[in-house]
Amino acid sequence: MNKANVLNIPQDILDSSRLTLNELRIEMALALYSARRLSVGKARELADMSLWEFRQLLVSRRIGPHYDMDDLDDDMAALRDAGRL
Repeated sequence: MNKANVLNIPQDILDSSRLTLNELRIEMALALYSARRLSVGKARELADMSLWEFRQLLVSRRIGPHYDMDDLDDDMAALRDAGRL
């Protein structure tokens, strides 16, 4: 199990933003994914959403997928390891 860190958000900040804690987590996940700071897997984990739900949210926000040669290499290696390539 991963160690969790706690981030204290003052209630007046949440009130001003008109966001719940869960909505803030989702917004943080979207922002970090958009900035290429988190992979889609880690961003969806932060948002506490399934991959399908998070991808649908990305589409609705018009945030394109991040997929580069390193991602392709990783996927190819995973397929080779699974005996599917």
